[in-house]
Amino acid sequence: MRYLSTRGEAPLLPFEAAMMTGLASDGGLYVPESVPALAPDEIGALAGLPYEEAAFRVMRPFVGDAFGDEEFRALIVDAYAGFSHRARVPLVQLAENHFLLELFHGPTLAFKDVAMQLIGRLFAAVLARTGRRIAIVGATSGDTGSAAIEAFRGLPGVDVFILFPEGRVSEVQRRQMTTPAEANVHALALAGTFDDCQARLKEMFADRAFADAVGLAGVNSINWARVLAQVVYFVTAAVSLGAPRRAVSFTVPTGNFGDVYAGSIARRLGVPIERLVVATNQNDILDRTLRTGESRREGVRPSISPSMDIEVSSNFERALFDAYGRDAAAVRADMASLRADGGFRVGQGALSALREVYASGRASEEETAAAIARTLRETGELVCPHTAVGLHVAEGHLGATPMVTLATAHPAKFPDAVEAATGLRPPLPARLSHLYDRPERLTRVPDDAEALKRLVRERL
Repeated sequence: MRYLSTRGEAPLLPFEAAMMTGLASDGGLYVPESVPALAPDEIGALAGLPYEEAAFRVMRPFVGDAFGDEEFRALIVDAYAGFSHRARVPLVQLAENHFLLELFHGPTLAFKDVAMQLIGRLFAAVLARTGRRIAIVGATSGDTGSAAIEAFRGLPGVDVFILFPEGRVSEVQRRQMTTPAEANVHALALAGTFDDCQARLKEMFADRAFADAVGLAGVNSINWARVLAQVVYFVTAAVSLGAPRRAVSFTVPTGNFGDVYAGSIARRLGVPIERLVVATNQNDILDRTLRTGESRREGVRPSISPSMDIEVSSNFERALFDAYGRDAAAVRADMASLRADGGFRVGQGALSALREVYASGRASEEETAAAIARTLRETGELVCPHTAVGLHVAEGHLGATPMVTLATAHPAKFPDAVEAATGLRPPLPARLSHLYDRPERLTRVPDDAEALKRLVRERL
């Protein structure tokens, strides 16, 4: 299994190199040369298996010879041992044909843990056998940063630098990034938006001399291994609801498009996913793009679902690459237009291909708050604002096919928004009850790639 860049000008890499590199040298994102199909009986055989064994069977074809079978199995088992629910990612029924997939039972209470806990162990295994030292640099709208820090804190051979937009994450998200005491953790509060953080990250990767000198590695959803680990729960949820004999749809609260793109890989594996519904908040560039074909930045507006306050959705590039029939030149042209002009128009054929896989919708601030309140009133479930965006959008796509809405974070990560909507302030789980008592440690940084590169060199 080899991986190629969506921009077509980087070398093909095996799984381990693509994982350790993150962003391709041409600025593109790595995708597999081909997606191996699972036979219907292989999909059906996943029913009733422990999550860890299902994860091994789904991911194994993608990792090549990077890990032996027993080593890979052991890393997967260790990754999910700390999850608080024995099912790891349980399904909860909300109504007839509508289900909630709870992805927040990991250590930082967000869906990012499902991938990041595994990636931390994969990275550690590679570093242990190669003796390499790396600098992990990530940009976060809230949840990726805390999940990455939790996965890599204290690991030998790793420094982890996380850029987050100052004042634009929840207090719980911020404290999860700023309270770890390990010396290899560096929380960087950037004066700007998440899109600014992501842009500076890409500029650091584009400086190949710098990237090579510090051993730069990325664990954002630009990293293919992140997407791969997320494919698993689309597969297991579908199997729990009757796949391959029965089709299933998913609604995915979406900011950077990585999670919903993972669903498209599950679909290409052969899982009968009828529709993937992209749910956006008021920063609705993805919904606008899928409806009109015009992808144009209008400025990020802060919302009560801050992890989705994004306009440059990196993983949408992977979807475009597929939709253009893997025409890297077309992707390069769109990405150049986005940088130069703030937007681009998707070709008509590519737009039709996208619409065959993805539907979309948006939720305003008022609709999000109302969905939090309505879900509690009608089902007894307390949900975070990102999940509420998904639930609101899903209501417009319910039908005979079972719909699974992804619950991407625990409501306690966003207590102010939940309390404003319901009058109830969700408490943190006992294992995080000390979060507000720990001292914070962060560095405020300018929106400047050169200054950030100097800081990374100094801190290594």
